[in-house]
Amino acid sequence: MSPSTRPTSRHPRIYAFGDTALVCESPPPATLDCQQRVWAAAEAARTWPHVLEVVPGMNNLTLVFDPLAADRKGLAEQLRAAWDAAGDRSTPGREIEIPVRYGGTCGPDLDAVAAHTGLSAQEVVERHAQAEYVVFFLGFQPGFAYLGGLDQALHTPRRAEPRVEVPAGSVGIGGSQTGIYPAASPGGWQLIGRTTVPLFDPARTPPTLLQPGDRVRFTVAEQHGWPERRT
Repeated sequence: MSPSTRPTSRHPRIYAFGDTALVCESPPPATLDCQQRVWAAAEAARTWPHVLEVVPGMNNLTLVFDPLAADRKGLAEQLRAAWDAAGDRSTPGREIEIPVRYGGTCGPDLDAVAAHTGLSAQEVVERHAQAEYVVFFLGFQPGFAYLGGLDQALHTPRRAEPRVEVPAGSVGIGGSQTGIYPAASPGGWQLIGRTTVPLFDPARTPPTLLQPGDRVRFTVAEQHGWPERRT
């Protein structure tokens, strides 16, 4: 494949996924430009006939369609046109602040992240709380937002041995991203803190607090009133 035809955020690869789905995929790394194209193309695709489901992901968009009614080749051309037409656009969404209690029993991997990055634990906290993040997409579990914008100095691999249970509200680092576990579940991200803000509430409309395009800032929470629950 020549450099001019190699997939990029502006020239993605579009391919069939079985008989009922198409995937539009750009290679890593994840960028805001790429995700903006994912959001725009997804918004357009939701209005197309014979498209049953639209699934935005990290650097990719999947369309599930009716194979008896849709023209797959025509749909692929339509998808590419929507991706190309997206262009650069300003980030939509709201600004949301989330208080986090860092370290201790709420962030049992803070020291491990500090050791990996060569920073002090305090420097890790400061860098993590100073950045502005963008919700790239939701996945893994209801309300789990994959956040782009993590300081490169904080990039840390996932744990070699995932935990059987990560407490709800845990804030972690997984490679080049940071995120918050909405509910207790197994997980392998490096846990550096925890929040009491509910990320998923089925009685709320919409039930997920964070949506693609939202801008998120973490603030260092006061110690008073926070539960000392061990992981």
